[in-house]
Amino acid sequence: MNAQFKRGIIELCVLSVLVEKDNYGYEIISKLSHFIDVSENTIYPILRRLTSDGYFQTYLVESTEGAPRKYYQMTEKGFIYYLSLREEWDTFIGGVYQIINQGGKKNDEIYRRFKERITEKKNESK
Repeated sequence: MNAQFKRGIIELCVLSVLVEKDNYGYEIISKLSHFIDVSENTIYPILRRLTSDGYFQTYLVESTEGAPRKYYQMTEKGFIYYLSLREEWDTFIGGVYQIINQGGKKNDEIYRRFKERITEKKNESK
């Protein structure tokens, strides 16, 4: 996936995971990895920043598999921020879909229209 696409939306994805329930870092990475290619180097800085901005708070839970796990919990401020980002995203993606779907939603339909346009231009130039 294009890195520019991912960079702008991963924060919203992290917020979307934590709006549902508290999670620890690796758990967040695992959930997101089912849908998009993410790494610790991407997620942990976002978690640190959102925590320092007051959108998350953290707590430790003992683990049977080693060191205690740091859980991230969304704050009320984080929830309000999430809703704001979500509204911006919904507006943005709606506009994008309007633009890219003008020629049709199916690739074969878009290709057909493109081919017709190119053929018309060739016939006009003869």
